[in-house]
Amino acid sequence: MRIGHGRESSNVEDRRGMSAFGGRSIGIGTILLALVAMYFGIDPSVVLQGGAPGVAQQQGAPSPPADDAAARFVSQVLADTEDTWRELFRRGNMQYEDPKLVLFSGATPTACGTGQSAMGPFYCPLDRKVYIDLEFYRDLRERFRAPGEMAQAYVIAHEVGHHVQNLLGIADKVRQLQSQSGERSRANALSVRMELQADCFSGIWAYHANRTRQVLEQGDLESALTAAAAIGDDRLQKQTQGRVAPESFTHGSSEQRVRWFRRGFERGDLRQCDTFAGPV
Repeated sequence: MRIGHGRESSNVEDRRGMSAFGGRSIGIGTILLALVAMYFGIDPSVVLQGGAPGVAQQQGAPSPPADDAAARFVSQVLADTEDTWRELFRRGNMQYEDPKLVLFSGATPTACGTGQSAMGPFYCPLDRKVYIDLEFYRDLRERFRAPGEMAQAYVIAHEVGHHVQNLLGIADKVRQLQSQSGERSRANALSVRMELQADCFSGIWAYHANRTRQVLEQGDLESALTAAAAIGDDRLQKQTQGRVAPESFTHGSSEQRVRWFRRGFERGDLRQCDTFAGPV
């Protein structure tokens, strides 16, 4: 990718090395005090946070260091998505609100609950932040056999696609329909359509980024498609449980994920990403 010389986003928080309770580290003495607090019926977050009870908050998360190549890359990808979606929203007489991107390791508090590395990259609509443990990229390369910078960029663009859904009100409508459905299979089907639309939106980003800034090089499109296929529900289920259960899909099959990313990339039009109309 030709994205390495672009600007970096100012919307990146680096929480790596911070504990899930909001500080850099928690010593054994602090842990013992927290256990004593629990014994006396006191919320241990008072000790662990050094403040009032309640949900732990990360404070003073810095920007990534300048010599961290991996962090700089995701910051540049985020900046490119900002440039693309600001322009697309402007054309629609809307204003794009940049999301934050949080780098973390292990676990971190979010407005949607505690985020875990095992969850993979995710977007929290309540705080409008994308969360990623950069170790996921090692899994993407080694476990999923999807190497390359564009594969990594696709992951960020997909989560930003969920942010776009949030801004457009799509996410709220889907959550309402899911709560009314009363059936797990119906809720799962709606989740699949949400995820496939985020794939399509990530394709739209790639289309416009390449058209205006020529960010793609030979093999980059194939790298993104390989990543999309690698994390399809059918392939993951086959790897982990030896069988495929379509009724439990929440993200879509490999074929669907590839097809909707390609659709966004080839057409570059938001109207072509309506995964909620007709079959997917």
